Amino acid sequence: MTDAMQPDTEFAGTRDGFERLWTPHRMAYVTGERPSENAGDGCPFCAAPAKDDEAGLIVHRGTSCYVVMNLFPYNPGHVLVCPYRHVSLYVDLTDEETAEFALLTKQVIAAIDTASGPHGYNIGMNQGAVAGAGVQAHLHQHIVPRWGGDSNFLPVIGQTKALPMLLEDVRSRLVAAWPGGAAAPAAES
Repeated sequence: MTDAMQPDTEFAGTRDGFERLWTPHRMAYVTGERPSENAGDGCPFCAAPAKDDEAGLIVHRGTSCYVVMNLFPYNPGHVLVCPYRHVSLYVDLTDEETAEFALLTKQVIAAIDTASGPHGYNIGMNQGAVAGAGVQAHLHQHIVPRWGGDSNFLPVIGQTKALPMLLEDVRSRLVAAWPGGAAAPAAES
């Protein structure tokens, strides 16, 4: 056995070769705790717009909805369209919010097309735990750009997702490619 393969004598057990993504905030879902329906109670989609655009990873701010980078993307350019208002279901949006939600979806696709030229998209939202919603209390729609061959053996064999671009770099490209050429306005303090 080489030194790299030796068990770590300071800790029990041996290394298994898996990469780890530590997400202790998700323990609430494992233990069955329900996310709070109260705005600002640890909700990442209420917290993001309160930050400046770079710190909050905001791509674009609309009147009633905004576009934000996904912290755990499936592919570079994976973004979320969210209402500012803390609602959990699509049917809870006002007509104005629904219209802007749809418009921002179209605009972010145009920006991703310009910035990255994907071959297709996955677009959707998960409402409720049984549907796979990670954050159930605040509605958000996923827009995931896809390229031929973007799936490979790494997630299955290596428990690793290869992402060729950093979130900040993708965000900058999307802001620069936003339809109309207007960069996202800075957040007010």
